[in-house]
Amino acid sequence: MNNAKAENLKFLGLIICVVIVVVFFTNSTKLLKKPTDTFVVEKGMISYEESATGYIIRDEYLLQGENSKNGMVQIKSENEKVSKGDSVFRYYSNNEESLVKQIAELDEQINQAIAENESPPTSDMLSVEKQIEDTLDSMYNENELRKIDEEIKKIEGYITKKAQLAGEHSPTGSVVKSLIEKRSSLEAQLNSNAETIIAPESGIVSYRVDGLEEVLKCNDFSYLNKQALESYDIKTGATVPQSSERGKVVNNFICYMAVPMKTEKADGAKVGDTVTMRLSNTKEIEAKIVYIVEEADGRKILVFEFKDRIEELIEYRKISIDIIWWKFSGFKISNSAITTDERDLAYINKQSAGYSEKILIKVLRQNETFSIVTNYTDEELVELGFSDEEISDMIDLKLHDEIMLH
Repeated sequence: MNNAKAENLKFLGLIICVVIVVVFFTNSTKLLKKPTDTFVVEKGMISYEESATGYIIRDEYLLQGENSKNGMVQIKSENEKVSKGDSVFRYYSNNEESLVKQIAELDEQINQAIAENESPPTSDMLSVEKQIEDTLDSMYNENELRKIDEEIKKIEGYITKKAQLAGEHSPTGSVVKSLIEKRSSLEAQLNSNAETIIAPESGIVSYRVDGLEEVLKCNDFSYLNKQALESYDIKTGATVPQSSERGKVVNNFICYMAVPMKTEKADGAKVGDTVTMRLSNTKEIEAKIVYIVEEADGRKILVFEFKDRIEELIEYRKISIDIIWWKFSGFKISNSAITTDERDLAYINKQSAGYSEKILIKVLRQNETFSIVTNYTDEELVELGFSDEEISDMIDLKLHDEIMLH
């Protein structure tokens, strides 16, 4: 009896030891196991982007006259706005250098003759002198070269007027009057040979001419194809050089870009689609697809229309860009935190007070790494087949919730 009792006690002790060992190793394994990673829900944005190269097509008017070999004088500066009919630039006239030199010499002689004239200044002459002084004063605070040039031309006009007034009040046949008449004759000769080019339409002026102004037209894009674009031999990002013979007026309200692409997104693009285009300077503009050319090799040429940053692209014909096909903002969740059930509904696990809660979410957009998600409305949950009781037990995803990664 005592032996049997002793055997039972040994067996019970053995069982207790086994249980203790199992519990110890189980807990030890849990302690050594890496805890589940979590992250906090924040608002964010995801997008789908593709890099490409675009050919800039402008609504532009090439300006060139008959005396282009003489060289030009810019009346309007680069990127300056003009109205239809405004003078843009003029070509040097024949013998202009010689005529300008003779006029300058006559100006010196006229000023010297006026200084030697002992006649008292008239009220008209005093008024002109006041205009010269006021113009000089206004130039001291002016930094823009174009406006300074305009002020200098005003002063030259006032000096000429002063000389004419001095001649009118001098005796007939005086030196001043004779010099003024000679100067007027030379100036008339200079102007008669000058060729001034005017703006056919309003826009912005540019002297960056590459010869493609009348090739890459925007009234009909049917000429576009891969072979034609590659034949232009344009370096990406290269600036168009300034011309000393020609200029152009560019429509500053609308511009186009032809972009050859062979991607899944480009293949599914349609006329009328709107995207965001990021230029090389990181600035983003909205662009709309207005024309699509389908090539035999499956490549497409997408023509985008945009109405912003046109002046900044004047010096380029071919640039690198990023096309942002879509971008969404909202609750930004790592894809590795999302699981799906047999109905293909998406769920995440919220960490709360040491335990997890399952939350049903609606995925709005997803890229390779992240998703933008939101909560379902009660109406949407009913359409998915959930009962009122199930809906009342559900919890919503909220900002700053702690979510478990799988």
